[in-house]
Amino acid sequence: QDIADVGHKYHLELVLEDVLAKDTTVNCTAEVLYHLGNQKRAPDVQFTLEGELRNTTEADTVFYNRIKSLDQELVAEDIPDSQGNVPPALQPVHLLAWVASGYLIWQNSTENTKFQLAQVKHVKQVKRSDEYLEFDYLVLLHEMVSQ
Repeated sequence: QDIADVGHKYHLELVLEDVLAKDTTVNCTAEVLYHLGNQKRAPDVQFTLEGELRNTTEADTVFYNRIKSLDQELVAEDIPDSQGNVPPALQPVHLLAWVASGYLIWQNSTENTKFQLAQVKHVKQVKRSDEYLEFDYLVLLHEMVSQ
């Protein structure tokens, strides 16, 4: 839908699939507004989920406890590797990068871009004195349109 002097609005209906439990899906409707002439402004997104997403509290707790129990801070490179493999122990680290890259993609997307996470080039756990986890990521994004 073209909105005069504002931008282009898209109405979407899609099915979200859980990346870990492929048989779990949730219907979603969304409206995405790309503003005219403002390449620095993220698109406006409004969405509605029909149902609930899977609760990840247990898996999050297992990951948190595993990272907190390490003798040294986590450091990893090239996730996935050149064959596309993600070691099971690094799957949560890769998923965190995927979520964070989603924010970067949203903030930098236009109607003419198609970004996706290509690889976690480097990740290092940041040492903290409190109970929180912090990671420093270097991610490579692939822009499909320009290849």
